[in-house]
Amino acid sequence: QVQLVESGGGWVQTGDSLRLSCAASGSTFSMLAMGWFRQAPGKEREFVAAISRTGTLTNYADSVEGRFTLTRDNTKNTVYLQMTSLKPEDTAVYYCAAQVVFNSYWVVSTPSYSDWGQGTQVTVSS
Repeated sequence: QVQLVESGGGWVQTGDSLRLSCAASGSTFSMLAMGWFRQAPGKEREFVAAISRTGTLTNYADSVEGRFTLTRDNTKNTVYLQMTSLKPEDTAVYYCAAQVVFNSYWVVSTPSYSDWGQGTQVTVSS
């Protein structure tokens, strides 16, 4: 089982930036496809971004495309979600997710991940 620890959340104003981190342990990090999801109060959890094992491929939700960037450092067992031009509608608990995959080019954009972090709160005020 993979242990995931998110950090970097906080309270910001519209237009500000934040960088979320997700540190993984308990598995070979380079075998993991990674993703971020978010859940706002009263809403279902939704896909934000995903990245392949090598970091070569990424996928983003339309709502964050061009504003968020997902990268990974396989030497540090960490993925980073750089969020810019934040909007109030980005307010949510952000969850990191991991899944062992055997295809280096798989990007998992559905909530079918096997392992999840506890989440980190991001609040964007207008």
